[in-house]
Amino acid sequence: MLDAIGVGSLEEIFEAQIPAGVRLQGGLDLPDGLPEQDVYAHLLDLSKKNTSAEDEITFLGAGMYDHYIPAAIDMLLGRSEFLTPYTPYQPEVSQGGLQVMFEYQTAICELTGLDVSNASVYEGPSAVAAAGYLAKLAAPKRPRYLVSAALHPDSRTTLETLSVGYGTDVVEIPLKDGATDLDALKALLDEHGDEVSAVIFQQPNFLGAIEDVQAISDLAHAQGALSICQADPIALGVLEAPGNQGVDVCVGEGQALGNRLDFGGPSFGFFAATNAHVRRMPGRIAGETADADGRRGFVLTLQTREQHIRREKATSNICTSQALNALAGVVYLTWLGRDGLVELGELLVQRTHYARQTLTAIDGVTALHDQPVVREFAIQLPADVEVSEVVSLAQDRGVNPGFDLGRVREDWKGGLLVALTEQRSKSDIDTLASVLAESITAARNGERSPLSASVRQEVAA
Repeated sequence: MLDAIGVGSLEEIFEAQIPAGVRLQGGLDLPDGLPEQDVYAHLLDLSKKNTSAEDEITFLGAGMYDHYIPAAIDMLLGRSEFLTPYTPYQPEVSQGGLQVMFEYQTAICELTGLDVSNASVYEGPSAVAAAGYLAKLAAPKRPRYLVSAALHPDSRTTLETLSVGYGTDVVEIPLKDGATDLDALKALLDEHGDEVSAVIFQQPNFLGAIEDVQAISDLAHAQGALSICQADPIALGVLEAPGNQGVDVCVGEGQALGNRLDFGGPSFGFFAATNAHVRRMPGRIAGETADADGRRGFVLTLQTREQHIRREKATSNICTSQALNALAGVVYLTWLGRDGLVELGELLVQRTHYARQTLTAIDGVTALHDQPVVREFAIQLPADVEVSEVVSLAQDRGVNPGFDLGRVREDWKGGLLVALTEQRSKSDIDTLASVLAESITAARNGERSPLSASVRQEVAA
């Protein structure tokens, strides 16, 4: 092969293509190999450094949630016709997989109140970035997004990163009492006028507050911009569908729909839009048709990746359907059913209300905002304690109290985001209140968590 292309060695190819400053000099500094049983023991020791949601009572959320996963999901996902196929390029041998995609799209459309859904994307943040690109395609001469300060930080970071390539700027909309400030949004729309291609926000937002979706959409449309909403699919069981409130594109993280936490993934992102934007959507769309004999069948109706069409016409070049994870989502929604999804949402509203009242009754703990919430809410801890230390002390006592908001925004320092699922009972909430109060007192008295001390040592090293 080297002779055929006219080079003397593999190294010669590397030297011609890769600058010397980034080439590896010398061999990799790796230890000698180990017997298989020793590798297993080493990996077991590493795994013990993790704490799963089954090892503690967890109220950690911020986009990923500890819902119960019914046994039917694992059973169906493990079937060979779902577990092993890749891409259904040949519809005549892929009817099962294509029907799964079609049923999934139907469920997402019903959930979001929009006309069309694709067959999923990687995860929530990349779905937000893809929605931003859709807005760019719809209005190429409008180089600006207005983004709520309460959009998930990971979604915002992903959007900002990819917006550099789009040639689009991200402008933040401030908050008022935990929700998007409508007056500030109107002022920004007036200021930037026809430069804004989209207004992007979250429902409920990152602080758990329910946004006025219709008002945001109306303001966006008045200036010719799209309304893009990142939504919690479980919360949509009790909230009005975004598509019924003027939203043009609704995206979100699908992990809560039948996918385990799994230390961060994989999961799937959902993406739905109005018919006007169907050809600007990323990914694949499965459709229903009839074969030559008139029998019902399924096909890939649209494929917008660069491998299918000319690169400059593609709406995505890194999109996969995450079909197995999306299958878990549609099985979960089917398992719950229409009534079950509503019942789950109502249960979360009740328990979240109780938790909010119970925790804000602790001396020095206040609500970060007074907006209505569904499954997640933010509280402010006393100013004389560090949230990270309180969280670590609570974890030492077997409870993860939530997400330290100061990790993502300086102006949220002192805030704790608490999430509920149906797995957290009233008794668990009472335990959280007791442990949180005890941990705040311990932090005031100078007690330090061995966990946080070890983390500090690792960071220092």
